Amino acid sequence: MKFIPPGLIVAILLILIVSQLCFAFLPYRRRAYVPILLMTALGFGAGQLWDFLGLPAARLGQANVLPAILFALLLQPLARFVPLPGREPKEPAEDRPNAHT
Repeated sequence: MKFIPPGLIVAILLILIVSQLCFAFLPYRRRAYVPILLMTALGFGAGQLWDFLGLPAARLGQANVLPAILFALLLQPLARFVPLPGREPKEPAEDRPNAHT
């Protein structure tokens, strides 16, 4: 346990909390949780990069919070473009003969 930095634990918990809030409250139709979680994690990674570059930030322990949450929210519309594993692309339905003709 002493090899895991506390900032990593805080960041993981914040990613899970923010992704759940985005999944619950953002008004997107028919979405899966995994792409939202992925976009939230990318947003937090961009927030950490923001802090690494030395730009102003709000911190919670070792985790950078304010830019990370903003990046996570800005990336949420891109979650619909994340391919889900195990899903086949839908093929168009074949034309069925019309029963009335």
